Amino acid sequence: MATLAHLRPRTQPLAAGRPPVLRHLGPNWYAAVMGTAIIANAGAGLPFHVPGLPVVWALSLAMLVVLLGARAGHWLHHRDQARAHLLDPAVAPFYGCLSMAFLAVGIGTLGVGADVIGESAAVPLAWVLYGVGTLIGLAATVAVPYLMVVRHDVAPGSASPVWLLPVVAPMVSATLGPLLIPRLPAGQAREALLLGSYAMFGMSLLATLVILPVVFSRLIHQGALPLLLTPTLFLVLGPLGQSTTAVNKLADVAPGAIAAPYAHGMGAFAVLYGVPVMGFALMWLALALAMAVRAARNGMRFAMTFWAFTFPVGTCVTGAEGLARHTGLDAFNWLAAALYALLVAAWLVAGFHTVRGLLNGRLLAAPVKK
Repeated sequence: MATLAHLRPRTQPLAAGRPPVLRHLGPNWYAAVMGTAIIANAGAGLPFHVPGLPVVWALSLAMLVVLLGARAGHWLHHRDQARAHLLDPAVAPFYGCLSMAFLAVGIGTLGVGADVIGESAAVPLAWVLYGVGTLIGLAATVAVPYLMVVRHDVAPGSASPVWLLPVVAPMVSATLGPLLIPRLPAGQAREALLLGSYAMFGMSLLATLVILPVVFSRLIHQGALPLLLTPTLFLVLGPLGQSTTAVNKLADVAPGAIAAPYAHGMGAFAVLYGVPVMGFALMWLALALAMAVRAARNGMRFAMTFWAFTFPVGTCVTGAEGLARHTGLDAFNWLAAALYALLVAAWLVAGFHTVRGLLNGRLLAAPVKK
């Protein structure tokens, strides 16, 4: 996703031998991995067959590997720019996307990835992606807010939905964790991962509840976001859909991991929590769509922020799928299918323009001073 930092002119000359193509490659690019992986993850839970999901998952894994290499080159050859990203309040929150890219690919590994690489390779890979993604996510959840408090110069009234990115990462871990619980020995190990996932769910949820009122207050008092940042309004859907997905996934595996009274309570909580939150998510989706249409009419052009149209909507698809399982209501299956159609359309648009921007060099070019 593009950020305000990408609109600033380059202030330091490049040293000889440094590849300039990587200089402006920020952590926001991991959103493309997330947006691609969620196509496979969400499609696997629909009540009908979606062709090509293993191919999409393989693409997301390849994108993650390539991007990790490119970002390593960025830190190696453009350390000054990388440090500037960490100290920029508009860019630093995107380090949450690094964690979620690992985790999103990990979720698909256990779902459709086994069809590509086999079960014997998929399970260890999922554990690695879960471990790395969770550690990075927990670190970002603390480190980014710390930097915002002690190092960043955050102007009053500048709250952004982007602030949600680092604190949502543990919620994605709380979704992948349940998929790994059945792979553990019965007893303490399963219960520990189950309750640890619930702890990460709570960590992310409460942090979101702190940030959301500030973001909405900024919209009310400061007006609409700049055109390029308007798609980031969809990021609010992320913690809503992901939390609904998480509680339903946890309820699925609770009977084999914890005593019956708690397992029954977790099943009831999945519905009692998920349905109201899904209602709020649909309200916010309508608001964000209206703001996006307004921005498009006012001349909004493609930027990497368009990837905000993908992963957050995908979490609402998986949330609706979970509610369909636990309530038996066909209405949630229809909702999941409709949201999935929106997700695929957004992914095709964002993917097409990203590939075109890479081929013509515009997306990786130095920002133009205006």
